Amino acid sequence: MMERASAGRWVVVMVVVMAAIFEGTRSLSLCDMNEDGLLACKPSVSKTNPVDPPSKECCKALKFANLTCLCSYRNSLLLPSLGIDPDLALALPAKCNLTAPADC
Repeated sequence: MMERASAGRWVVVMVVVMAAIFEGTRSLSLCDMNEDGLLACKPSVSKTNPVDPPSKECCKALKFANLTCLCSYRNSLLLPSLGIDPDLALALPAKCNLTAPADC
């Protein structure tokens, strides 16, 4: 009987741990831009009807982003999988009066 109670506790612990891991993965971060920053910029980098110029919130988030890191995703499938057009994304720094890395 004691063994069954112990196994039941382990199941509960594992469910709680898995829930915590799942909840932690729900927030998205990319190159020092948190989910709020990414969402602020998404209207300007979506293929369908992109918003131009980008919002102040987007430019503020981009100001603190790691632009070299973002450039590394230029040919990646990650950006399109998030609904982001890489060409529009690479145009954002100039539209926000930021200097993009030379090799970007």
